[in-house]
Amino acid sequence: MDVYHIWFNLKDGVGDTEFADAAHAYLGHLKEAGTVAGYRVTRRKLGLGHPNLPEWHVTLDFENMSQIDQAFSRVSSRADPVESFHHAVNSKVRDVFFALYRDFPDPGRVRGEEKF
Repeated sequence: MDVYHIWFNLKDGVGDTEFADAAHAYLGHLKEAGTVAGYRVTRRKLGLGHPNLPEWHVTLDFENMSQIDQAFSRVSSRADPVESFHHAVNSKVRDVFFALYRDFPDPGRVRGEEKF
């Protein structure tokens, strides 16, 4: 599984449930289309977290890099309905940064070939 991480804060004046509703509509649309295997929308709790990390964190689960490419192609088309969903989320966030991680060891890893 490949996991795409997105950290961000909400723009001033954006309501938390307003954002969450938009995020679930957008990511649910991608999941229904089969371009995302799963997702989570999370928010820092009790103020716990590294001071450099924004308050919000979304993860997108992908079966493989091909599925990631399908999702990015769908979103980058800028065609509705996905563009409207994307704008409804993207217009509400700031301080965004991304990372891509994978389960390890992943199924393609050949054992016994470790190099130090």
